[in-house]
Amino acid sequence: MEQYDVVVIGAGAAGMFCAAEAGQGGCKVLLLDNGKKLGRKILMSGGGRCNFTNLYAEPAAYLSENPHFCKSALARYTQWDFIDLVTRYGIAWHEKTLGQLFCDDSAQQIVSMLEQECQKGQVTVRLRSEISAVEKTERGFNITLNGQDVSTHSLVVASGGLSMPGLGASPFGYRLAEQFGLKILPTRAGLVPFTLHKPLLDHLQTLSGVSVPSVLTAKDGTVFRESILFTHRGLSGPAVLQLSSYWQPGEFVSVNLLPSLDLAGFLNQQRQEHPNQSLKNTLSLHLPKRLVECLQTLEQIPDVTLKQLNPAQQSALVEQLQNWQVQPNGTEGYRTAEVTLGGVDTRALSSKTMVANAVPGLYFIGEVVDVTGWLGGYNFQWAWSSAWACAQDLIKMSRA
Repeated sequence: MEQYDVVVIGAGAAGMFCAAEAGQGGCKVLLLDNGKKLGRKILMSGGGRCNFTNLYAEPAAYLSENPHFCKSALARYTQWDFIDLVTRYGIAWHEKTLGQLFCDDSAQQIVSMLEQECQKGQVTVRLRSEISAVEKTERGFNITLNGQDVSTHSLVVASGGLSMPGLGASPFGYRLAEQFGLKILPTRAGLVPFTLHKPLLDHLQTLSGVSVPSVLTAKDGTVFRESILFTHRGLSGPAVLQLSSYWQPGEFVSVNLLPSLDLAGFLNQQRQEHPNQSLKNTLSLHLPKRLVECLQTLEQIPDVTLKQLNPAQQSALVEQLQNWQVQPNGTEGYRTAEVTLGGVDTRALSSKTMVANAVPGLYFIGEVVDVTGWLGGYNFQWAWSSAWACAQDLIKMSRA
């Protein structure tokens, strides 16, 4: 029977980085994945350029039922540490918006970097690996893998969540956690577009492809100031993806379509200067004309000139455009979600090492854990930080 110090399940961001760090620290490591290639989610992230971290990564940007859990790992391995690694490999990068860092060239550079880091740690990599059983032993764990048994002191679960099943996502990590008595918090799609009810959808479908800078506010008061994008299914864009992680079915979302404009003051000024100008053309100075026409069809913008716009209408219009109440029908689900909310309850894990408190040698890192970051590189940073924290304990245990 093959024996290892560490077996890591899942060759995504967290799994590859943990395996590399542990291997370079002296552990004999086996890295497993059920897919045909390493880092599948990395390769498609950020439009193929990999938004690998965020300059402003901090605990406040993460959702969890145990909000303090992420603090230790994020503090011990920061965005600056990963940026240093990327820079050492000569990978050119740039800041896009709001601290989001992307490769200048390709996400393949990040995967290649992690592969080289694994090679430095003499990590054994096996793809297309199907695990049929995991058992606890006195020594650690026995894993039945493609019909053969492998023994390991420590087992790291980095199998991800349910988002993007087309890339091999599965509930494997959750089932394994439950097998060993760990609680799984309810999961749902996060960082995902909204779908809309008819007849609103029928009207807004005509705007597919139109993007508008906006401020979105969730029922709990969470606010995101970024663009929304109208699609043939509903609403997407950075602001919508961000807010989707805070939204619950049945809730309304407040959309401010003109967040940088004193709309009432603007209308009063335009009325004085161009009293006979249509309200539609006036609003089209700050909003896409197609959007204004659509809202007029929905009878949310009156078909009048500025001098015909009475105070009551103007007040209602300002409220409509700067506090537009939209009730999503739902989300597009795991198919297009970038992350999975919920997962392994962090109260069962050590925030310093990621080990299961009641199961020595069993670790959970990355997306499988109930820690979900904002859009913009935050989830990759959680992968790096949780993997690093885990690896330090693996190294310590192997030397004990």
